[in-house]
Amino acid sequence: MLRLRALAGVLSLALMLSLAACSDNQKGSAESKKGEVWLSMEVTASAYTARPEETKAENHDIAAWGDKLTPGMKCIAVSRDLIPLGLGHNTPVKIEGLPGEYLVKDKMNKRWEKKIDIYFGDDVKAAKEWGKRTVTISWPKPPKKEGS
Repeated sequence: MLRLRALAGVLSLALMLSLAACSDNQKGSAESKKGEVWLSMEVTASAYTARPEETKAENHDIAAWGDKLTPGMKCIAVSRDLIPLGLGHNTPVKIEGLPGEYLVKDKMNKRWEKKIDIYFGDDVKAAKEWGKRTVTISWPKPPKKEGS
């Protein structure tokens, strides 16, 4: 009986470890629940708000693809070098250290590379607390284009 309990314990531990490995898509690529492959990479992530003093645009709450940004939205801006990698408009993105998924709604000035800006609405305090850091992001691998 003791052997059966020990075996059951080992099997349940192995099952938990394998499930944890399947859900970890922070390095390389992994399968999501839907069978999608997610890609990941390390980027510099900074925070921004839609305050007029943080943007040159007259309509400071309108993103590059025309989306209106409102506080509470989970969205990011990406450097333009990330767009051909599959991080285009409305792509869902997981950000290490933050819960949930964010949508790509904005693109940054051409001078930036391997960088994202996380939208913090009008929460200046939270944006300053986030600051600038290196994180791993993950996003669904884009489908192959026909003829590729």
